[in-house]
Amino acid sequence: GGRIEKGIEIERERLEFLRRRADIIIDTSRMLVRDLRAQITKIYLDDAGFSNFYITVLSFGFKYGIPSDSDLVFDVRFLLNPYYDLELRPLNGNDEKVSSFVMRSEAAVQFLDKLEDMLIFLIPNYIAEGKNQLVISIGCTGGKHRSVTLANELAKRLSKTEYGLKVEHRDITKDM
Repeated sequence: GGRIEKGIEIERERLEFLRRRADIIIDTSRMLVRDLRAQITKIYLDDAGFSNFYITVLSFGFKYGIPSDSDLVFDVRFLLNPYYDLELRPLNGNDEKVSSFVMRSEAAVQFLDKLEDMLIFLIPNYIAEGKNQLVISIGCTGGKHRSVTLANELAKRLSKTEYGLKVEHRDITKDM
């Protein structure tokens, strides 16, 4: 109900006991978020190999819309579609038959090579800017075959990095 300055003064009084016990005090009044993160990391993390950067590889179907939380979106509809093979249609990219079909394509392998190379360049630059998560979305028409396969394959490659990682298949069960 009062002025902000008065609220800050009251808060400081109430937290004075904590300030007296603190080993380290960081003045954040003129600090950017990325600078604060760097300062906290420098103070509290002894493990130089630690990374709090988290990658989500997300497959989706363009016909259901691009995921709103995507940082990077890749369209793999240029690859041959297993949907048109009647044996593969009811399966999805988690099935070996579909995965093999998609990955037989030289274009799929080249795409993954180039994407991996780009991510190896981008991720350290994102981290340097203070970003702590990245959502990489890979889409095909329905989100069941090509995008699932390529998301899984990209995740395999990224699992060799020190970053946190998860794979999600947003649209894999739609239209079943």
